[in-house]
Amino acid sequence: MNWSQLFRLVLPSTLQTLQMVLFSTLFSLLLGFPLGVLLCVTSPSGISPRPALNQIVGKIVNVLRSFPFLILMILLFPLSRLILHKTIGTTATIVPLSIAAAPFVARVIESSLNEVDPGVTQAARSMGSTNWQIIYKVLVPEALPSIVAGITLTIINLIGYSAMAGAIGGGGLGDLAIRYGYQRFRSDIMIASVLIIIVLVEVIQFAGTKISSAMMKKR
Repeated sequence: MNWSQLFRLVLPSTLQTLQMVLFSTLFSLLLGFPLGVLLCVTSPSGISPRPALNQIVGKIVNVLRSFPFLILMILLFPLSRLILHKTIGTTATIVPLSIAAAPFVARVIESSLNEVDPGVTQAARSMGSTNWQIIYKVLVPEALPSIVAGITLTIINLIGYSAMAGAIGGGGLGDLAIRYGYQRFRSDIMIASVLIIIVLVEVIQFAGTKISSAMMKKR
């Protein structure tokens, strides 16, 4: 095993994976967070019930969640080409990763907000708070520990998605494991790629649990 060669191969792929996960997490939150709030607020038990709107948004979210990631990524090639003028590579993969994770984020946010004690929102309403004030001053702060735990799970899922994206030219550790580890029979590269993915998952899970626990203690 040539350690210097292994390092030169693994380091860029690790950075590509981190890039994909970081930006797709940010974009999926930008897309999914408002959807999750909308699903919670417009539900029959929400602060502004809109059953028809809630069902429409819910069905859209469910449809997008039902697509296997690799199929969704292929279907979104035209969108990647439209936005970034390319369909393969690390940057292009961020588009399908973000859209694939957004419905999951929406359901995570909805579930977290639904866990807030209805009595808290009723108390805020009795004090004259508007719907927007209830959302950003009551619902989101109260649900923050659960939201952090959900975002942690989202990031871990995105690491798995990014590895699968390597099967169709997405770059990152998944691409490295397939092109060098599998196709060239380099078991050392395959093992190194898997170990780095495991370490990333463990570090993110540890950090997310710590942050969520710290927020719970401050409540």
